[in-house]
Amino acid sequence: MSDDTSPVGPDEIEPDTKDWTWVVEQPCPACGFDPADVDPLAVGDAVRALVPRWRAVLARPGVRRRPVPQVWSPLEYGAHVRDVFGVFDERLALMLATDGAAFANWDQDAAALAGGYAALDPARVADELAVAGAAVADRFDTVAEQDLERVGRRSNGSVFTVRTFGRYFLHDVVHHLDDVDG
Repeated sequence: MSDDTSPVGPDEIEPDTKDWTWVVEQPCPACGFDPADVDPLAVGDAVRALVPRWRAVLARPGVRRRPVPQVWSPLEYGAHVRDVFGVFDERLALMLATDGAAFANWDQDAAALAGGYAALDPARVADELAVAGAAVADRFDTVAEQDLERVGRRSNGSVFTVRTFGRYFLHDVVHHLDDVDG
């Protein structure tokens, strides 16, 4: 087996069932993300600063290799972040159009399986991540001060304002960079 392949199939990943919503109020001890540092009107700029780091991760040798069999490879994390950009772009658009918006359920593990993350072309994922990152950054650029307390609800009942939604979103992108030593 080449050192650039995953040792197990994508269906052998341990699902993440943790509730990460606490990161909108407290620093993350694992990755160092501090929600107090997030300017809610500068989330777009933060995303633009993170995209080149993701592109660099996806260009590394061994991008398909998992650190342990049950943990995603950098390629799989990159494909996940690409999809996170799209999901959060849709959800933010919904929040800005409808206060109290309800989000459709999104199962990230099912998306990874359906999307065949482990078998994707890293260069293509990098390009798609950059496009999706630009789109969500542009959407966050449209947020005005008066939009920050608009509400959206996840299917599990978690409630976000646009302000806390931006924090939650950025944590996901930053935390996964930490996961892949990016």
